[in-house]
Amino acid sequence: MELDIRGGVRAAPLPGTTPGERAALRFAPDLRDRDADPEHIARTAREIEQDGLDSALVVQSSSWPDPWLVAGWALAATRRLRIAVAHRVGTTSPTVAARSLATLDRLSEGRAAAHVIVGSSDADVARDGDPLDKETRYRRAGEYLEVFRRALAERQDFDHEGEFYALRGARSGLLPNPRAELISFGGSSPAGVELAARHAEVYAIPTLPLTATRRHIARAGAAATAHGRSLRIWRHVAVVTAPTDEEAEARARHIRYEAVRLASGPRAEQWLDTVQLDRDEEKGRDREQGRAAARDDPRRLSAYVDRSLAGAYVGSPATVAARIGLLRAAGVGIIQLDMPAETEQDRDLRRDLVTRLRAAYIPSWPRRTTHARRGW
Repeated sequence: MELDIRGGVRAAPLPGTTPGERAALRFAPDLRDRDADPEHIARTAREIEQDGLDSALVVQSSSWPDPWLVAGWALAATRRLRIAVAHRVGTTSPTVAARSLATLDRLSEGRAAAHVIVGSSDADVARDGDPLDKETRYRRAGEYLEVFRRALAERQDFDHEGEFYALRGARSGLLPNPRAELISFGGSSPAGVELAARHAEVYAIPTLPLTATRRHIARAGAAATAHGRSLRIWRHVAVVTAPTDEEAEARARHIRYEAVRLASGPRAEQWLDTVQLDRDEEKGRDREQGRAAARDDPRRLSAYVDRSLAGAYVGSPATVAARIGLLRAAGVGIIQLDMPAETEQDRDLRRDLVTRLRAAYIPSWPRRTTHARRGW
């Protein structure tokens, strides 16, 4: 199957007063405050389409602009670009969400999809009035997806009686007619793999080393086969690129310095109050890595930036394309490029990378010590 190259549409620009600052803060935690900037949404979506990407993700969090509305604005500004809308189970009923998706699909002529999530942070879902723990949220998600899929497909009224939802005579007055996959799901736990295998067409795998990625894809494929289904695999890839490998590595060092400097500055309390750091605290990452667990400890910010960059693909477009080629060989069919596009040179580099990926360009593996192995 042809590679799907995906970007991302934010509701507003990244913080920062210069292109360099915005490029650096891409690797810092996301602030909870986020505006809705109509020109930014439209321009970003058009640029992604012009640069040859196929689709884009609109993300979700408890304090950010409504992702369905952001997606609608992006779709209205484009003609070819498909949009996957992050949709967290528990924010609305499955029948309401199904009508939202079907409406967006019809208005965009088949270019909308739902990326269903359960929420990675207990603190963040609680901000929207969801008191359930993660295990229970996964159990609810199974029932939710069952109803959601029925509402997207059935033309007759139906009833449902379950642990979390009870419906009588439910039916959507319009059904979607998608150009591509309609439902994706992300979740790295066994429960997440099982939900994707049962209900989704696309599974978003976690960011793991290549060997672990192959194992995870194999588990997901086996789970889908057990249900008589198949899954397309989606992988997020953070990218730092420049015309040469040496320039890319220098840029990564500068991004690391700037991201830590800016996030640890006078507004540090805002970067410490973020969903990503809530999640780190809940997972015990601070304790595991030998750092103080205090919420106001600025070392949490530098550790987050280091972890973001450690997983990034750093190099020239040729080098990055080679690494992504290994993911494609492992079975990844959707690559989400998370890379700066703040300047015209950034966009030139993105277009170069997209062209190489379209041509399945896989040069010989460079004999260099990679950015990640240097332990930055």
